[in-house]
Amino acid sequence: MKKIIYRKLAKDCTIFFFLNIFTISIIIWVLQAVNYLDFVIEDGHGFFVYFNYTLLSFPKIFSRIYPFAIFLAFSYILLKYEEKNELLIFWNFGIKKIDFINFFIKLSLLFVSLSLLLNVVIVPFAQDKAKSFLRTSDLNFFESILKPKKFIDAFQDLTIYFDERDINGDLNNIFLNDKVNENDRQTTFAKKGVFEIRGEKRMLVLYDGKTINSINGKITEFTFSKTDFNISKFSSTTVTQKKIQETSTNMLISCVMINEKFIKNLKNKIIVNCSTGNMSNIYEELYSRIIKPLYVTLLVTIALLIILKSKSDAGFKFYKFKIYSLGFLFIIFLESSSNFINASLVKNLFISALPFFFLLAIYLYFLKILKVNKV
Repeated sequence: MKKIIYRKLAKDCTIFFFLNIFTISIIIWVLQAVNYLDFVIEDGHGFFVYFNYTLLSFPKIFSRIYPFAIFLAFSYILLKYEEKNELLIFWNFGIKKIDFINFFIKLSLLFVSLSLLLNVVIVPFAQDKAKSFLRTSDLNFFESILKPKKFIDAFQDLTIYFDERDINGDLNNIFLNDKVNENDRQTTFAKKGVFEIRGEKRMLVLYDGKTINSINGKITEFTFSKTDFNISKFSSTTVTQKKIQETSTNMLISCVMINEKFIKNLKNKIIVNCSTGNMSNIYEELYSRIIKPLYVTLLVTIALLIILKSKSDAGFKFYKFKIYSLGFLFIIFLESSSNFINASLVKNLFISALPFFFLLAIYLYFLKILKVNKV
């Protein structure tokens, strides 16, 4: 009978948790997807890139909502059982509150494992995959972002301006400023520009114009009746450099091991962003991936404080308010705790141990109250 009761509780909490987290995540995802339209409208990426980038952002949203959804789900289900006097039936049936608490702590470990899988593996992979679409994008909506009488600088090292676009889509009175390197530039004026695709290259064929080169302080110029300008060599100004958030957890751990001199440099492997000056950011990312999920058990334990009082007790409403306040305070602390991480391994280990200290403190509080009340 006890197994049936525990199974029913676990099922209710799990269903409500996934219902909550998917609902909230989808709402945020849709709102965020609207902002990502800039990749098509302003940065010249195609809808395929936009769709994949938007879709792969969902795991990150899911992971950010995770702690809130956990606390909300468990506290709501336990409160619902209390208000329907179902918890009272459990106690009368002979279920001990400490066994009840131990069951939920064990159950929370499954949610911790899921959170770890999400943060350690899935989110970094999805982030890297999303950015890979931007890195390899051929700006197949190049023409769509060009507007007449506006300087367009959505492309790295290239600025475009033209007076008007005719009924055929050709550009009239076009200006191109190509930044060859830090000191050298190439400026081109043309009466007409026509877009053509040759194989896998996107070309802008220019007619009746002049090119002015400024190289090593020397200026040269030449006129042309027709010339090709290779658009495909330019990339979007969208940030495509690989960030720490997109680096695999295994590589970040290896970077820490190398920096702390636990191991030597890895052969034939280059770890992106792994430098002494960047260690605080790497420690912070590892903390977010590995330690933050451990707070799930703590949030479940805070929700379990509901069982210490009956709804018939005086001040139960205020007691509920205190539990929810405590839970949300810990969620805020959880999100802001990354700010305490720095380049010191010893200090970071101490901060990483905090979820265990908090959990132990609450568990000892349970033992004390239950011993006094002899339940």
